[in-house]
Amino acid sequence: MDIAKALSLEFNIRLDYANNIINLLDEGCTVPFIARYRKEMHGSLDDQIIRDFADRLDYLRNFEKRKEEIVKLIEGQEKMTPEIMDKLDKALTLTELEDIYRPFRPKRQTRATIAEAKGLKPLAEIIFKQKDKHTLEELAKDYVSEEKGVKDEKEALAGASDIIAEMISDDAEIRKILREFLFDSAQIVTTLKPGEKYLVYQTYENYKEPVNKIPSHRILAINRGEKDECLKVDVETNNERCIELILDEVLVKNGSYEDFIKSAVQDSFERLILPSLIRELRATLTDKANEQAIKMFEVNLKPLLMQPPLKDKVILGLDPAYRTGCKVAVIDPNGNVIDKTVIYPTPPHNQIEKSEEIIADLVKKHKVDAISIGNGTASKESEIFVSNLIKKLDRPVQYMVVNEAGASVYSASKLGAEEFPDYDVSLRSAVSIARRLQDPLAELIKIDVKSIGVGQYQHDMPQKRLSTVLDGVVEDCVNSVGVDLNTASYKLLEHVSGLNASIAKNIVDFRRENGKFTTRKELLNVNKLGAKAYEQCAGFLRIPNEKNILDNTGVHPESYEATEKLLKMFNMKESDIGQEAMLDLPRLIGAKGEEKVASECGVGVPTLDDIVKELLKPGRDIRDDLPKPELRSDVLSIEDLKVGMVMKGTVRNVIDFGAFVDIGVHQDGLVHISEVCDRYIKHPSEELSVGDIVKVKIISIDLQKQRIGLSIRKAVDEEETEGVK
Repeated sequence: MDIAKALSLEFNIRLDYANNIINLLDEGCTVPFIARYRKEMHGSLDDQIIRDFADRLDYLRNFEKRKEEIVKLIEGQEKMTPEIMDKLDKALTLTELEDIYRPFRPKRQTRATIAEAKGLKPLAEIIFKQKDKHTLEELAKDYVSEEKGVKDEKEALAGASDIIAEMISDDAEIRKILREFLFDSAQIVTTLKPGEKYLVYQTYENYKEPVNKIPSHRILAINRGEKDECLKVDVETNNERCIELILDEVLVKNGSYEDFIKSAVQDSFERLILPSLIRELRATLTDKANEQAIKMFEVNLKPLLMQPPLKDKVILGLDPAYRTGCKVAVIDPNGNVIDKTVIYPTPPHNQIEKSEEIIADLVKKHKVDAISIGNGTASKESEIFVSNLIKKLDRPVQYMVVNEAGASVYSASKLGAEEFPDYDVSLRSAVSIARRLQDPLAELIKIDVKSIGVGQYQHDMPQKRLSTVLDGVVEDCVNSVGVDLNTASYKLLEHVSGLNASIAKNIVDFRRENGKFTTRKELLNVNKLGAKAYEQCAGFLRIPNEKNILDNTGVHPESYEATEKLLKMFNMKESDIGQEAMLDLPRLIGAKGEEKVASECGVGVPTLDDIVKELLKPGRDIRDDLPKPELRSDVLSIEDLKVGMVMKGTVRNVIDFGAFVDIGVHQDGLVHISEVCDRYIKHPSEELSVGDIVKVKIISIDLQKQRIGLSIRKAVDEEETEGVK
C-alpha cells in the first residue's frame, strides 16, 4: 500500500502535503508545532485534522505490518498462492486480513483437527467438491482404520463433516457475507433480571432494537447492565436466512451429497460461525460506542478547558461541607493563596452569623471580586449562604458554582502535596475551586482528565485510547493559548509541545535556581532541553515584560529575522508592536502584495499572516474573545421554578441524547436533542458546546425525581414571537 497516497485521498489533500506531514511526524514534530509553524507544508490544516491524520497513519502502518507478518506465516507453511496474495492485497481492514489468515492460523484441538489426524481430510475434500458419483458409504469405506481410530463408515463421515464445517467457518467470503447480513438484520435483545437492585436498568426490560440503529450510549448502558449482572443480553438473528446464504456459496449446482453438505453447513453455522460472529458483532458495536463516547469526551473537554479566565480578580474559593465545615481560600490575581480559614454555616453547626462575619472581613480585607463555590456535598446550602451574604456586603461581589469534579483527586495527589505541603486535603480543594474560576486551563490540567467530569462511562472505556485522545486535547488547548514561562507550573509546562514531565521539572528547577527567564534562548541552558525540543516548544512559551517583545508573542524564534525584515520594510520599529501605528500594517502589506512581501521576508503567506496577527496584539489570549463566565448574585431552588419560565443557563455537559444545562438550581436541567433547535441535527454537539451561555424554557419539572426538562428551541421561538409583537 502507498500509505501517503491512501491518506491524501482519504483526507482530500495534495499528495505532497501528505508526504510532508508523514515526514514531520517521523522527525519527532508534535501536532501543535506542525499545525502552527509548518502551515506552508500542509496547506494550513488545523490541529484536529492533523491529529486524525496521525491516528490513521498509525492504523495503516499497523495494517501493513500485520499484512507482512501474515504473508511470512503463510509462506512459512508453503501454502501461499497467487489467489491468496491477491486477496491480501485487496483487503482494506484488519478484520479482512484476519479472515484470510484464519484457515492458516495454528488451531487448538478441535473436532476437525482430531478428524484430520485420523486421515479424513482427503475424504472431506472429495465430498465438499460434490462431483464424485460414488455413494458416501463407498467413499468412506477406504478411510475406515482401526489403527487410526476410525472404526466404521459412519465415524469416517462424521469426521469429514466436522472438517467441512470448519472449512466453511474459515471461509473469508462467507464470513464477510454473514457479517454484513447480521449487521443489517440482527437485533439486540435484553431481559431484566428480577430484583429491586436492577431497577436502574428498568428501561431495558424486554427491550429489543436493530443492531444497525442502536445508538452508542445504549450499547454502553446495556454493556454496563450486563457487567453488573442485571441484564441478560442476546443477539436475535434470522438463522434460516443465514444458512441459505452459506448454501448459496457452497452448494454445487446438480452436485452430489446435497443433504450431507446441508447438514455440515447447519452444524458449521450453529456451532462455529454464529457464536464467533455474535462475539465479533458485539465487540464491533462496543468499539464504535467507545469511540463515540471518547469523541464526546474530546468534544466536551476542549471548551471546558478553554473557558475564559477571570483575569485580574481576587477570588474566594469555598469547598462546601457539613460536619467538617466549609474550607475557604482567597487567591490573588496571580493565583497565590493570600488567606485561608474554615467556616461552619451548614448543618449541623449552622453558625451563619459568625460565618458571614468571617467572609465579610475577608472580602473587605482582600477586596474580593468573586466567590467560587464547589458543586459537591452541601453546595446548595453554601450557595444560599453566599447569596444571602452578598446582599449585605458594601462591595459588589458575585459568585459562581463551579464543577469540582477531580478537585479531591488533585488535593490528594503528589502535585497537591508539593504545592501546599502544610495544607490539609480539603483546604487544597478550596484553592483548586478558586483557581478553576480564575484560570480553568491552568488548574484543570493538574487533574487526570478522565476525572474532570465530562462525557459518560469513562471507567468502561479502553483507558489507553481514552488517555491518548484526551491528552491530545489538553496539548492542543495549552499550546493554542500559550504558557507564561516564568509562572507556569511544571504540570502545565509538560503539556507544551516538545516538552515532557522531566524537562518541565528541569525548567522549574532552573527558574528557581537562576531567577526568571529573560529570553527564550535561555531555555537552551535547561538540562535535557536540546535543539529539537527548543524548536518544538519555543513558540508556545511567553515571556511578558522583557526586552524582546517578540518573546511574548506566538512568533517563533526562527521567524524573528523575517519579522525584523517586515518591520524595516515599512519603516516600523519594535516599539510600534501592539501600538496604534501597527494597525496600518495589513493595509500596507495588501498594497504591496502579500505574496511579494512574504517572499522578500523569506516566509510563506500563512506564516506572514500569523506574524501580523501577533504584531497587532502581542501577548493576546485567544480565550479573551469568548463569552465571560456567567456569575450570579442570587440563588434559586427547584421549588422556585415554574413550567414556562425562560432563563439563562450554562451548558455543563453534551451527551448523545442532549445536553445538561446549569440554570442556577442544584440540579442541572436536560435539553433533549429534539429541543435543541428547529432543524434536524444528528448530534447535540452540532449546536452546543460545554460553557455555552444559552436561553432555555422550562418545559417540565419532576420534584419527586428532581428532574428539570428544558428547551432551547422553545425559548428561541418565544423570543422571536415577542420580537414580532
